[in-house]
Amino acid sequence: MSSWNVDAGVVRLKPGKDKAIRRRHPWIFSGAIAGVDNDPKSGDVVVVKDAFGAVLGRGCFSPSSQIRVRMLTFDAAVVDDALIFARVKHAVRLRQALVLDEQTTSARLIFAESDGLPGVIVDLYGDTAVMQCQSAGAERMRDVVVAGLLEALKLGRVYERSDADIRTLEGLLPRKGLLRGAPLSGLVSMKEHGLRFDVDVDAGHKTGFYLDQRDSRQQLREVARGRKVLNCFCYTGGFSVAALAGGATSVVSVDSSQPALELGQQNALHNGFADDKHEWLRGDCFEVLKGLKEDGERFDVVVLDPPKFAAKAEHRDRAARAYKDLMIRGLSLLNEGGLLFTFSCSGAVERAFFRLIAAQAAFEAQRPCQVVAELGHAKCHPVSTSFPEGEYLKGLLLAV
Repeated sequence: MSSWNVDAGVVRLKPGKDKAIRRRHPWIFSGAIAGVDNDPKSGDVVVVKDAFGAVLGRGCFSPSSQIRVRMLTFDAAVVDDALIFARVKHAVRLRQALVLDEQTTSARLIFAESDGLPGVIVDLYGDTAVMQCQSAGAERMRDVVVAGLLEALKLGRVYERSDADIRTLEGLLPRKGLLRGAPLSGLVSMKEHGLRFDVDVDAGHKTGFYLDQRDSRQQLREVARGRKVLNCFCYTGGFSVAALAGGATSVVSVDSSQPALELGQQNALHNGFADDKHEWLRGDCFEVLKGLKEDGERFDVVVLDPPKFAAKAEHRDRAARAYKDLMIRGLSLLNEGGLLFTFSCSGAVERAFFRLIAAQAAFEAQRPCQVVAELGHAKCHPVSTSFPEGEYLKGLLLAV
């Protein structure tokens, strides 16, 4: 099934650069490497040795990336299709135990390094699995992963969305399209806590929907009753529909994408919520927040779920200013006792730093706050204890 070349070379580490690997961290950066033997190609499986020649494990080689090797094993075991197949089935079983049931038919099935499958993302929407290969090694194991998915689940199709910008860092071209099963005939439907959502897996953000926010959407649903809600960066209305389902008196949703807004409105109507309860505004969220304040609008709950502001560590300070500005604008619109759901999906912005940003925003807005809850990934995004970088999403629920 696979097309990889196993044990195609040897990667020798510099003295002292084996500590992270011995703690089972899956990344080896180019600066840690003393030499490479036998000229392995992109995606080939290489043997990794420390400075004294001891075998540390095996991983996939990527000559174009600063992450030169992504580890698959941390012992002398040989990498083969059976290993990958077993990891796919284990990942699926975990989601079946934690998340999937008749009321929730969507989940992240495979979470890359955290599931021992570096660079592989698979999201499930009903009977459609959407796969994204983000690394050279993921390219090589693609067919094995698909075979494992088809054996573990009853799927109508497996669709590929390997069109993320991160692939350019691996020297890979973008690619998308049907891998197995019935062709797409438009949107696909899935359920989340009994709510129906239509998903554009062909052209939507990421794989079509933000499954990582499932648990936070449910928390909003639990506190929305009788409250007026503003949802910024609403995309296709995940938080908006959750608020309506929780009994919100009204929801105003804002996004810059007209197609996203139209699909969000469709999702609200699918779930039986009348037009007079939800309003959909197209515009820049920073400017819309400013305009709402000038118009004297106030809300009981504000949701701020922006896109990534810091793609790299050097963008961290600039991102911090943007997050702070956004929070100040959101806090200024809240009634006394109001709630702010605020998030960052920037990996370069650590959880503790994000909390400091929120504290500064509350101070500058002159809206003293309490931290009601720390927010983060849904349970279908488990983070490996050996790979803290997997925790990219962090959030806070603040009470004014």
